[in-house]
Amino acid sequence: MVEAQHQGLIRAIGVSNYSLEQMRRAHDYLTKNGLRLASNQVEYHLLNRSAEENGVLAYCKEHNIRLIAYSPLAMGILTGKYTPENPPKGIRGNRYNRKTLGQIKPLLDMMARIGQDHDGKSTSQVALNWVIRKGGLAIPGAKNLKQMTQNEGTLGWELSATDMNNLDEMSKKVLSNG
Repeated sequence: MVEAQHQGLIRAIGVSNYSLEQMRRAHDYLTKNGLRLASNQVEYHLLNRSAEENGVLAYCKEHNIRLIAYSPLAMGILTGKYTPENPPKGIRGNRYNRKTLGQIKPLLDMMARIGQDHDGKSTSQVALNWVIRKGGLAIPGAKNLKQMTQNEGTLGWELSATDMNNLDEMSKKVLSNG
């Protein structure tokens, strides 16, 4: 990658799912070669905060490396579409079963209340805004125009510090019950 960037074949170097140690090594190597690590793409959302816990997010901020958050809606779970009575199927259902959906309901309820306080924003928009406010670049999927428009509604407003603290605390509470 170093050679490809020096030859002008690529503009930036990014990695995916690198641990803190792997990211440090890549960053150090690139820096020694006069280049920078541009990004690390990891799963990051209110139900998976490992990037905060393992130091990846802090290291990214400290070294101006963009944390790209994939699955910022937790496979659609943070949209509020799924409930214990309407669980997802397939891989989503294996990861987020009826019991888990019941445990995260207080978080979804809080997200809905916060969204209402922000001119009727959806839980999806709250979840994506949370990632952005944490310093991540959220890359949600969109299967249709409605979902794309919904995702677009994440921009142009900001969760308050109080909202962020409340979401952080509820997320921790929900995750500790899981």
